[in-house]
Amino acid sequence: MSSVTRSRRQVRLSRALGIALTPKAVKHFEKRPYPPGEHGRARRRTESDYAVRLREKQRLRAQYGLREKQMARAFEEARKAPGLTGEALVEILEVRLDALVLRSGFARTTLQSRQAVVHRHILVDGKIVDRPSFKVKPGQTVQVKPKSQATVPFQVAAAGAHRDVLPAVPPYLEVQLEKLSFTLVRSPKRAEVPVTAEVQLVVEHYSR
Repeated sequence: MSSVTRSRRQVRLSRALGIALTPKAVKHFEKRPYPPGEHGRARRRTESDYAVRLREKQRLRAQYGLREKQMARAFEEARKAPGLTGEALVEILEVRLDALVLRSGFARTTLQSRQAVVHRHILVDGKIVDRPSFKVKPGQTVQVKPKSQATVPFQVAAAGAHRDVLPAVPPYLEVQLEKLSFTLVRSPKRAEVPVTAEVQLVVEHYSR
């Protein structure tokens, strides 16, 4: 799939879900703040409870760029965790390596952060980790490997070029952007995680 086709799909998905998944989608929202398709401008019919819950699940899944099987697996883990399942789910998703690489400003989109990991540019405590789903633990330090830091994409990131389209760095991360390094100082809390989703509806969707 070409980057242009992928970008168009992300914009279309963004409009369908009502959230901007990429910086490019933000601009499209400003022009056409309604769902895609010929009936996009029309007011939505009253949706069923199932449809509302399904869309919330899809919104959360899309923000992390996950397949359904990955999302369902994370939910099962959250269900067994102490505390509120919805909050635990977001906290589990947020400590994924690709999610934190994005939050830190090393990449501009979820896809870019995932590619950085898969292409072996990322070190965790000095060792290459190429699994986007790797769970970073509090106290661990993540950095772009020295050889990769000299490449243009990471030089651009180190200069802070992505900060204009990303949320503020959350308090559970300590980032040294110029060194392309960050430490997860503690576990994230749902209220601090910059994702848009009614997590209780996601729980209800999987619990039906």
